[in-house]
Amino acid sequence: MAKASKICFVKFMSRANEILRRLKIFIPTVSTELVYNGLYQLTVAVVLSAQTTDKAVNKATPFLFSRYSDFYSLAAADYQELKEIIKTVGLAPTKAKNLIKLSRKLVTEQQGMIVPEFAYLITLPGVGRKTANVILSEGFGIPRMAVDTHVLRVAKRLALVDSPKPQLVEARLCELYPPEEWHGLHLRLVFFGRYYCKAKKPSCDLCPLPAFCHYYTNYAPEK
Repeated sequence: MAKASKICFVKFMSRANEILRRLKIFIPTVSTELVYNGLYQLTVAVVLSAQTTDKAVNKATPFLFSRYSDFYSLAAADYQELKEIIKTVGLAPTKAKNLIKLSRKLVTEQQGMIVPEFAYLITLPGVGRKTANVILSEGFGIPRMAVDTHVLRVAKRLALVDSPKPQLVEARLCELYPPEEWHGLHLRLVFFGRYYCKAKKPSCDLCPLPAFCHYYTNYAPEK
């Protein structure tokens, strides 16, 4: 690596580490806002959370889990009934179909168990890269970096990444930070993006990172 490039890299890593340090101070403790108990409930909740809020999911899942307690019972669920139970979550027709198909696949191939294998998880209906990473990270404690719309937005505004593609953003964040930080960083970026660095009308006056933020530099009012 040329000397100038090495200096730039060191400066960028220092910047990235300082962003994480300030996020840890601003958000000292983190946990998912999805309410679940065990891998079955986590998997269902994460599948339901696509393109909706955790709050909406948490309203629907108590009755859902009381009615269907595992993948075996969900595999045998009546589609119309399941769709009705989750109708307030959004995209209910598709999610109901996916949950039944996912459960049947797990019952047939994995004895009704979710497994800690990324390549297998992404073959399940309704499970994409982000969902699989959340299941592995949250459910199994395996270091993964899940990238959703909040992570994409915040990472771009902080100039940690220069791509809009989730998989490339995931790879970049994993390069910048060690595996032991991935789970906490994901949750902090989600929380920060959800409540402070929002897509519209972000709370720039409360932000601990204005010196690093391109949005603040270019668009925030009353700087």
